Amino acid sequence: MISFLDLKAINAQYRDELITAATRVIDSGWYINGRELEAFEKEFASYCGTKHAIGVANGLDALILTLRAWAEMGKLKKGDEVIVPANTYIASILAISANNLVPILVEPDLNSYNVDPSHIESAITDKTKAILPVHLYGQLADMPAIMDIAQRHNLLVLEDAAQAHGAILEGKKAGNWGDAAGFSFYPGKNLGALGDAGAITTNDDELASIIRALRNYGSHEKYKNIMQGVNSRLDEIQAAMLSVKLSHLDTEITHRRKIADLYLDGIKNPAIILPTKTQDSAHVWHVFVIRCEQREALQKHLADHGIQTLIHYPIPPHQQQAYKEWNELSYPITEKIHEEVLSLPIGPTIKADDAQKTIQLCNSFEENKP
Repeated sequence: MISFLDLKAINAQYRDELITAATRVIDSGWYINGRELEAFEKEFASYCGTKHAIGVANGLDALILTLRAWAEMGKLKKGDEVIVPANTYIASILAISANNLVPILVEPDLNSYNVDPSHIESAITDKTKAILPVHLYGQLADMPAIMDIAQRHNLLVLEDAAQAHGAILEGKKAGNWGDAAGFSFYPGKNLGALGDAGAITTNDDELASIIRALRNYGSHEKYKNIMQGVNSRLDEIQAAMLSVKLSHLDTEITHRRKIADLYLDGIKNPAIILPTKTQDSAHVWHVFVIRCEQREALQKHLADHGIQTLIHYPIPPHQQQAYKEWNELSYPITEKIHEEVLSLPIGPTIKADDAQKTIQLCNSFEENKP
């Protein structure tokens, strides 16, 4: 069986370094808000090219707390609208709802799967206060166009960069385009912890200060609470793990790109639609997503020959029970994407031979024509 993503094998590469880091934390006797977190925050901010990185408990909290901080700063209020792609993972939308803001779903571009800037422009109303672009599947959204729209309409921009650690467009990395960005370090991400973890990047000193308080019960100083915060802290163990893995991230991205190029060059089946990339550096291939009208048949064909695939994602947010008020809405491009996408194995431990076997099986798939 060729696994979709072998986390055990990925982390085994760095076993000795991870054990050393974990031992250092254990022996320190300090497990929350300590030197490991401070070090990782500095390293990740430097990596992204931002002034600040603030570690939090997970990627959803990263988005929620940024929007909450803007509310504390008076930049957002209940009922304000936030534009978000309709085909994103539901976490992007949950963060908006959690702050009593209104998600405005817009269609993506069918080629890149990222939000279509022209649809953003047409969705803006006098209630629109922010745009939440998602760098889906590992490719940066069209941030130059999105930032131009935001500047012309005086809108905040919060990047959902949970899948795009290290992606670069026009010399600028994911996390350094918008007013702030939320990252997830869920174990399956390109930069994955050994548990849940997340971070926010920004160049805004005031925003960073408020988020640091919000994540820690609304406190900068113990027992002095300046606002009603939450407990969302990136712990010392995970910070230490992430520091180890950050040092290997660019090497892993290079390998992902090599596997992606094998797929792009090798898959020739007209029944399969390949992903596109705007620039080599703009895509870090968190997942390699193809489309096929007979997805279930293709997935079975691959599984029968030992290839594990996943679907990112089978049900769009507007069709989820969690947002039943949207269930009758129609987003044709989004629905087409969710009905057809299939993710092939990709990751830092996928071998070229495994990719070639996957290519061969994709090319041997035959559509069941009526």
